[in-house]
Amino acid sequence: MSKSENETGGKKPSWQVVFVLIIIALAIGLKLYSYYWPKAEIKVSGELLKVLVAKDYKHLVKGLSGRKDLGGYDGMLFVFGNSSQHTMVMRDMEFSIDIIWIDKGQIVDIAPSVPVEPGKTEGEYFPYLARSASSHVLEVPAGTAVRQGWKIGDKVDFYP
Repeated sequence: MSKSENETGGKKPSWQVVFVLIIIALAIGLKLYSYYWPKAEIKVSGELLKVLVAKDYKHLVKGLSGRKDLGGYDGMLFVFGNSSQHTMVMRDMEFSIDIIWIDKGQIVDIAPSVPVEPGKTEGEYFPYLARSASSHVLEVPAGTAVRQGWKIGDKVDFYP
């Protein structure tokens, strides 16, 4: 037995083992990060809302799918990289929502009380589109827009 093995109680791990352990740790870290949802505050017509933010592809596709509720948040804000016709669907939704399209800091359209669509497959979901292009979409519990008196043209302020 060499002196270094005797002093440390065994062999030192090879660089390959260390490399594999680092890769495994990074993969676990990335998986855990995918469960993290950024949060923000916005004001819609003066009403402060705490929202979850969907801005990367995985979160944009997942949205509120599979959730029983908003978990203490007022809504979910979808942030798109451009102003365009962004289609929303009720993929695996378990509660009804209001869909609010926003562009240049103003509401450009509202789809109130959009119902869930249980049992439908991807190609069967009803596509919800705004009357004009938007850069953001806000989803809130059904009835919120009517209760708050929100309408097309109302101001929306974003806070990081």
